[in-house]
Formats: sequence, C-alpha cells, structure tokens
Amino acid sequence: MSKIYYAESHEYVAVDGNIGHVGISDYAQKALGNIVYVDMPEQGDDVAAGEEFGAVESVKAAEDLMSPVSGAVLNINEALIDNPRLLNEDPMGNWIIEVELTDPAELDSLMDEKAYAEYCAGL
Repeated sequence: MSKIYYAESHEYVAVDGNIGHVGISDYAQKALGNIVYVDMPEQGDDVAAGEEFGAVESVKAAEDLMSPVSGAVLNINEALIDNPRLLNEDPMGNWIIEVELTDPAELDSLMDEKAYAEYCAGL
C-alpha cells in the first residue's frame, strides 16, 4: 500500500518501500487546465528534492515540475508522451516518473493528504 506525500509546489510522491511514483496533484491539474505536453527526464537520470525535473504545459500556462524527493529515475510514464491529458483525467493514477529514493528522510519535510488539503484551502 502506497503512502502519499505532497510538496507545496503541488507534486506528490506515492511511496511503496523504496520506490516512489511522482506526479502532479488534482489541485495542480485543475489550475493548469487542459494539459498538452509533459517534459520528463530520461530513465537513469537523477532527480533532487526541490529541483526541477521537467515541465507541464497547458493551453494557458507552463509550469516546471519540482521533484519532492531525490532519487534515480527508474521509469517514465510513456503513455503521457502521446496523451498528456491523462494528467487531467486522473492525476493521481497517472504518475510522471518512478524513482528509487536515495534519502527516504526527505519524506519528513512533505505534507500528508490532510495537511495538503489544508494548505490548498488557504491558497
């Protein structure tokens, strides 16, 4: 069973053991509108917590993707290349990258679902 953590930049990481699936929150996809392109790193790349790892473009905005955790990219969600709208349809079910965590202690600085909901309510 995955435990989900959120960053203030509206990315989430669903963690199961030492593997995390990183994507954007429902709040983020609603704010962006119709997503038309997803820029992702390559398999084997490293990502660092709080650093850019790609971008999401919609008809009204482009936003950098910030990694909530550090790790090595094991896989990218190739379905998003041909159909980036999957992020609008089910952002929590369509992760962007799968990473092997290098520092699980970083999760302590992220929000759980309740704290993230409160954070979004205050925006």
